[in-house]
Amino acid sequence: MTTSIPQARYRWVIVIASALILAISMGAIVNGMSAFIVPMQMQFGWPRGQIALINFAGIMGLAFGGLFMGPLADRKGTRPVVMFGVTVLGLCYLAAAFMTALWQFYLLFFIAGFFGAAAIFPPVMAAVGNWFFVGAGMAIGIASAGQAMGQGGVPFVSSFLIKAIGISGAFWVTGVFMLVTLLPLSLLLRQPPSADDAQRKASAAEEETLVPTNTVIITMSAAIILCCTCMSTPLMHLVPLIQDCGFAAEQAGSVIFVMLLVAIAGRLAFGKLADMIGAVPAYMTATAWMTALVFGFIYIDNLSMFYVYGIIYGFGYAGVMTGVLVSLRMLTPPSRRAQALGIVTMFGWFGHAIGGYQGGALYDLTGNYTAAYAVAAIAGVLNLIIVSTLLRKTRRARMLAA
Repeated sequence: MTTSIPQARYRWVIVIASALILAISMGAIVNGMSAFIVPMQMQFGWPRGQIALINFAGIMGLAFGGLFMGPLADRKGTRPVVMFGVTVLGLCYLAAAFMTALWQFYLLFFIAGFFGAAAIFPPVMAAVGNWFFVGAGMAIGIASAGQAMGQGGVPFVSSFLIKAIGISGAFWVTGVFMLVTLLPLSLLLRQPPSADDAQRKASAAEEETLVPTNTVIITMSAAIILCCTCMSTPLMHLVPLIQDCGFAAEQAGSVIFVMLLVAIAGRLAFGKLADMIGAVPAYMTATAWMTALVFGFIYIDNLSMFYVYGIIYGFGYAGVMTGVLVSLRMLTPPSRRAQALGIVTMFGWFGHAIGGYQGGALYDLTGNYTAAYAVAAIAGVLNLIIVSTLLRKTRRARMLAA
């Protein structure tokens, strides 16, 4: 039914532009602050938990802002909303170069998340899906892989910038780079062409879902807050963990950079796996991989082992977000897919904020990262329990439908 539906070639321009936009913007807002934790602690004397709240503020802004910016893009179009978002995000990073108090960083990064990143992530991800009537899984995987590349690349580059030109200089250069690169990329975004009869019939068929949409949204929201709590702990605190072992900031940054380069392949591989075994089983496989390995980081004190372990962990962890996005596409009808994406990803960003903050707070409380990574592993186990209930419901519904 679906393979014969014609699709515009320009959809691949949308995918590549979206991947690059997500790489730079999400790399900066999701865990770009990880490279700044130790330098800020040394320069300002602030506890790591309080510094991690800067990242918390940015992601909370992203979570809440997405509820407004996604519908705004539906009304005004993707391009103007994304251009507004990248401008705000770039200007906020420029302004961060002049901040000297924690409350200033909190406020600034909340604005960067609410009006900046939130005007980028939901519209861009929706645009990728809207351009693909069929085959959206691989397209989502590619765009998501761009985000993984940025989440490794931004902290890696930031560690060199901080060493060369200091904290303020690193913020300034990053802000300029965002404006120079993201604005032209945003101009490539267009609205998809109108659907023809075959495409409309395919979309109508997708309205038939196995599990009630509200059940999917509630279950996935509960699951994603836990899985993102798990994944964000090393995303925010692997660099300082490695630095605590006596390695330089650029060495620590290179580990997470390599880990997230491997994650590019992981996101594509798990997208393919979802096509083979189903979206929810692929999501559970990636979550189990991440959960089983996350606590092991605290036992490593050798740089070479950090690289090896990070590569293994990164390939599996990467499939989690691909699994979430593909599961939502497969289990929700087109008429409610944007709503489902906005709600579920909001809870995902909550999880990112919680994981990043609890890592710093528990470090300040205990003097090491053991408790923080233990909490991450427990969150992963609870996520698996919740998602298993959704898997049982989809299998039961499929059996009844047969």
